[in-house]
Amino acid sequence: MGSLAEEGERMFQIKKIVFPVDFSESCLGASRYVEAYAGRFQAELTLVHVVDVGAYAALGTSALEFVPGNDLRKEAGDRARDRMATFLQDELKHFDVTRKVLEGDPSRQIIAEAHQSGADLIMMPTHGLSIFRRYILGSVTAKVLHDAECAVWTGVHLEGAPQLEEIAFRRVLCAVDMGPQTEKAIRWAASFAAEHSAELLVTHIVAASDARPAKYFDQRFVADVSAQVEVDLRALLEKLSIKARVIVGAGDPAKALSEILSSEKVDQLVIARGAVAEGFGRLRSHAYSLIRSSPCPVLSV
Repeated sequence: MGSLAEEGERMFQIKKIVFPVDFSESCLGASRYVEAYAGRFQAELTLVHVVDVGAYAALGTSALEFVPGNDLRKEAGDRARDRMATFLQDELKHFDVTRKVLEGDPSRQIIAEAHQSGADLIMMPTHGLSIFRRYILGSVTAKVLHDAECAVWTGVHLEGAPQLEEIAFRRVLCAVDMGPQTEKAIRWAASFAAEHSAELLVTHIVAASDARPAKYFDQRFVADVSAQVEVDLRALLEKLSIKARVIVGAGDPAKALSEILSSEKVDQLVIARGAVAEGFGRLRSHAYSLIRSSPCPVLSV
C-alpha cells in the first residue's frame, strides 16, 4: 500500500480543461496560462463561449452594430461562431481543441459543459473587459466557483499576464483553514508543485473570528493559536508524507495572505472549496476576497 502522498498523486490529474472565453484582454492573458497547463499535462481543451441573449439586448442594438430587422439571437450566434472559429487559432494549433458556442445563462452552461465532458479543471478570468461584462467576480465566476464539481483556476491581473515562455511555477502556496477540505487541498498543491519541481508552502491565517470575539484578539492569543496551528500543520504534513514550508499569519485573511504571496514571490495559490451543501466554511467564506486580492492566479479545489 502506498503512502498518502502517493495516493494524492494518483488523485491529481488534469486531462481535460474547459476554458470559457469572452474575447477580452483578460481572456487573452488567461489563455497563456491555459497553454501552459495544457502543454504540461497534455490535456484536452474545450473552448466555450456562451451567447447570453439577455446581456446583448440590455446593451442595445447600436452597441452591437446589429442590422435592423435581423433576429437578435441568430445574429449573436453567428457572430460568436465566426469569432470562435479563429480565436487563438495559431496559439493552440498543437493542442487537442474543441470549440463550442452555447446559448443561455453563462455560469450554468459552463458548469454543465464541465460536468458533461468530465473536466478536471475550469480556467477563466475573473473580469472581462469586452461587452461581456458579466464575466466578473460575484457573477459568472462566483457562480462557477460555488457550483463547479471540478477544480477552478482564475486570476485578477490577467490583462498583464506574462508571455507563455515566461510563465513558470517555482513556488506554490496552499492556504488552508484546517477544515475538512484541508488534506485534499494540500495533496493537490503538493502534486502540482512536484510536477513543476516547485517549492511548496502551506499557510494558515489566524483570524479574530476563528475562536473568540475581536476584542480578545490580543498578541498573546495570536501567539498561542499560531503556535498550535503550526504544530497541527506540521503533524498533518508528516502524516501525508509531504514536505513543505509552514507559514502561519494573523489578521485579515485576504490582506495577510496577499502580503505573504507578494513577499514570497508565489506563482500559484491553491485554496480549498467546500462541497455545495457545505458552503465555504471559514477560509472558504473569504474565498472571493482572497481571489480579488491575490497577486498571482488562484486555483480552488
